[in-house]
Amino acid sequence: MNQAQTLSSPAPQPLLGMALGVLAVMLFSAGLPATRVSVEAGMSGLFTGAGRAALGALFATILLLATRQRLPAPRQWVRLSVVALGVVFGYPLLSSVALETVSATHSVLVTALLPLCTALFGACLHRHRPRAGFWLCAVAGTALVLFYAGRQAEGQWHLADLWLLLSCVLCGLGYAEGARLARELGSWQVICWALVLSLPLLLPIVWVSWPQTEVALSGWLSMLYLSSVSMFIGFFFWYRGLAIGGVTLVSQTQLLQPFGALWLAALLLGEPVSAQAIWICLGVVACVALGRRYA
Repeated sequence: MNQAQTLSSPAPQPLLGMALGVLAVMLFSAGLPATRVSVEAGMSGLFTGAGRAALGALFATILLLATRQRLPAPRQWVRLSVVALGVVFGYPLLSSVALETVSATHSVLVTALLPLCTALFGACLHRHRPRAGFWLCAVAGTALVLFYAGRQAEGQWHLADLWLLLSCVLCGLGYAEGARLARELGSWQVICWALVLSLPLLLPIVWVSWPQTEVALSGWLSMLYLSSVSMFIGFFFWYRGLAIGGVTLVSQTQLLQPFGALWLAALLLGEPVSAQAIWICLGVVACVALGRRYA
């Protein structure tokens, strides 16, 4: 009997799921500003993205061994690879590389599409068919973010915008698939196994991208936060919330993340938060919130 059969699916608990989602989002909020701090401290985006995941994998290995977790079934390893693609490689690496050339404030606005991506993949993987109004809101929100990115680039797209948009798509997929697996393996077990699975690929990336110049202490402290909280502990609450509250519903708690991230970018990096940035953020929130009514 495999582990998927020994664990029963958790009973739906929408309110608790939302509460756990909000807690996770608050823990994730400093992710992009902290990544920018690491880059400004002398780390490359590639090293920041791979290093945070590799250190997180070390924490995961210790926890799995200490609690004597059983290995996932073969088919679950395949699904864990999808989770790893999105939340271990896709979002951390692509957003870190993007933050070498754009500000944390800019990246927060582009990645405000993440809740929408998560809801879309959740609807597909969980075989939920939203009404037409949901898709109209999705298109409107996407257009709004693309308009903002284009204005920031003064008519010229940054390659970083492509990395950020792709990171949202991959991360949304990783979130939705991870929520399904959390019902079989357990919430924190999903991120732990995904990190361990990724470690053989992460270590060579860390090796070749190791900083060749001195890195400020702020960079290492940011890396510690990214690996322990943003890459590890936060997912304990996030996948549990998605599993018991439903992906489409709980994913909307991510709407709080841009506001927390913008505030932290202003506090930690001194980046100005323009009125346009705030209005765009509110517009994206409105589109996704309205779309939720038709989900």
